Amino acid sequence: MAAASRSGLRKFWFQIHKWIGILLVVLLIPLSLSGAALVWGNALDRVINPQRYAVSGPATLPPSAYVAAAAKVLKPGERIASLRYPEGSGPVVVSAARAEPGGAAKAAPRRGGPPVRTNVWIDPANGRVLDVAASNTGVIRWLHVLHGSFLIPGVGRQIVGWLGVAMFLSCVSGLWLWWPSVGRWTRGLRWRRGRDLETNLHHQAGFWIALPLAMLCFTGVWISFPAFFAALTGAPPRAAGGPRGAAPAQATRLDPDAALAAVAARDGGAPASITWPTGKEGRWRVSLKAKPGTGGGGDYDVDDAGGEVAKAPDPRGNGGIARTMRRWHDGTGMGAVWQTLIFLGGILPALLGVTGIIMWLRTRGWRAAVARRQRERSTTPVAAE
Repeated sequence: MAAASRSGLRKFWFQIHKWIGILLVVLLIPLSLSGAALVWGNALDRVINPQRYAVSGPATLPPSAYVAAAAKVLKPGERIASLRYPEGSGPVVVSAARAEPGGAAKAAPRRGGPPVRTNVWIDPANGRVLDVAASNTGVIRWLHVLHGSFLIPGVGRQIVGWLGVAMFLSCVSGLWLWWPSVGRWTRGLRWRRGRDLETNLHHQAGFWIALPLAMLCFTGVWISFPAFFAALTGAPPRAAGGPRGAAPAQATRLDPDAALAAVAARDGGAPASITWPTGKEGRWRVSLKAKPGTGGGGDYDVDDAGGEVAKAPDPRGNGGIARTMRRWHDGTGMGAVWQTLIFLGGILPALLGVTGIIMWLRTRGWRAAVARRQRERSTTPVAAE
């Protein structure tokens, strides 16, 4: 590449990188910090709501025992929708939805959000109710809504998606600008590439987080625009008004104990969750944890009428790509190293935004001083010889 064209391309990427940071830093910082906090969402919830995690032992009771305990604190008209077992030492969580007269689940106040449910935290060892709260309340839920839609009904998810596109371009342009224009690329690893602390912090932190942050941006865009990527991968679009928006069935032929037993006869994995049939889909969804070395686990459907068990298809119909993208984005089940990278991917953009603004302001001040000196020289009369 000719030197002139390379210089022009570098200037182009510099302008892209600079103006993304200047114009969007106020939005990108809360988006990044909320994502960093959600990486440790469970640990944060333990600190905020310790009563929910005051358990006395592992899950030893049948699902019906937890359902009976939750039913005692639910309001009239609320129906059990799901039961979730703890990942480690924690509570069993039973969720219930209120059915409207038309049979649909009560909608969330924010358009486009999931239905509001009542969550009941239960001690898995003895069935004691630990806490009760609506699913749309609390700090963790607020962080989820902030990170997913900026608390803006309707178009908030698309705004977050386009911010993800902007951050992805910022990562690409920042990596290009980091690359030394002369000499070997290892010259860029030197700490003192500038005279100021913030300049060196910006160059070094930006380099080490560029690729993980680009991955987070790409997966975030995928989550924000599921229909676009479903079409891109050839997956059928997700049906509107699916099970998430349907009310749990008023009555079922099987109970959760029978549904779990039917699946346990086929797969020996430990239970992870049970989802009740709805008015639209007359089958239970039982999810099992895989036993190490067995290759089992996964999602199973149990027909409520006849008890037949079948391996559940991917709910997004795309071979699990969308689910993988979400796991990469939030770190679920990805291990401590991956979660730490995601956490840094949320913290460091705030540092990059602040240092970038300082660098821009300093450059503006320097250029203004140079222009002022030039004006002074041009107006100063030249002494006659």
